[in-house]
Amino acid sequence: MQNTEVLVSGAGIAGPALAYWLRRAGFAVTIVERAPAPRPGGQTVDLRGAGRTVIERMDLMGRARAESLDQRGFALVDASGRTTSRIPADSFGGEGIVSEIEILRGDLARLLHEATLPDTEYLFDDTVTGLTQHADGVTATFEKAPRRRFGLVIGADGPHSVVRALAFGPEREFVRPLGLYTAWFTATEALDLDGWYLMHNAPGGLVASARPGRLPGEIKAGFSFRSAPIAYDRRDIAAQRELVARRFAHVGWETPRLLRAMHTASDFFFDTMGQVRLDHWSRGRVALLGDAGYCATPLTGLGTSLALVGAYVLAGELTLAGGDHHIAFRRYDEVMRPYVSQAQQLPPGGVSGYAPSGSLGIRLRDLSMRSMTRWPMRNLLAAQFAKARDIALPDYGLATPGAR
Repeated sequence: MQNTEVLVSGAGIAGPALAYWLRRAGFAVTIVERAPAPRPGGQTVDLRGAGRTVIERMDLMGRARAESLDQRGFALVDASGRTTSRIPADSFGGEGIVSEIEILRGDLARLLHEATLPDTEYLFDDTVTGLTQHADGVTATFEKAPRRRFGLVIGADGPHSVVRALAFGPEREFVRPLGLYTAWFTATEALDLDGWYLMHNAPGGLVASARPGRLPGEIKAGFSFRSAPIAYDRRDIAAQRELVARRFAHVGWETPRLLRAMHTASDFFFDTMGQVRLDHWSRGRVALLGDAGYCATPLTGLGTSLALVGAYVLAGELTLAGGDHHIAFRRYDEVMRPYVSQAQQLPPGGVSGYAPSGSLGIRLRDLSMRSMTRWPMRNLLAAQFAKARDIALPDYGLATPGAR
């Protein structure tokens, strides 16, 4: 079995990005994805720093900009809807809370999926159920497809990675919960956002948010709350909606309208927020990529960049090593580890800063936000943001001709 035959689990951002680079180097790539097709819509993701550089090297920046959303920036609002502080999108060189280029996750996934066609094999509506490693390959079994042998297997299947569970162990050993739960969905309520990403904090560690979507009147809404561990069924969407509704039943601002929209949203998603941390991202012929190996959580704004950069580096090192996974996986870890460690650092205040528990904490957060846009704090933070969101990307000779 040649190491150039690679199975990738996950067709979100990291998986197709890896397939793109591996195909340019002559690898044969198969991607298996639980969903029946590329997942549309979703929430907004950021193209920042080195992640933006990877998209440029793929020669997809023009299309990404055409798909990007027009957002004026980020603002905090009180229970009556009054703005208490705001940060324009062009603050900090376009690397602030709202970045210069914001794109719906589904739109970016579609661009990457299309960029891998027709040379990448996709197995939609399926998932890996078993992995057996041999001296010369890995036998993978699937829920629906016949078993097959591959040279290498890459888990790019998110924080609840099936590949990680099969090859490394149970999720509880690698996921560090932050004590925060989040729900996302699309609403069509007539909220006047005026192009701003609005967020309202309420006592009890409650956060309600709304930001413009792609279509007129479309809103990408969210609810987050701090809590001790909650036992819930990840498949019971109705129970998850009721859980969120109970938590936010008495919150002000536009929360009642958003709750009504939540109950009918077709793309409702609920999950606990946690970081994924492993000492090594590979075990034998199996490696992890993106959220499966080093989820940073949405609080950092760097999940997409980590996925894109990780895919580029992993493919590049496999190319330089001629498919020798012993060398490539070690170098992948060496190059990515400092960047991942940097990217996983939570913003000042961490979860408490994002979802203050009391009224005093909320007022202090508002004060902190206002100070961020004033000199000299603005210049200091701009330098910190740029450093945290960049990495000196090696040139593996894989970039699309004419791209930077």
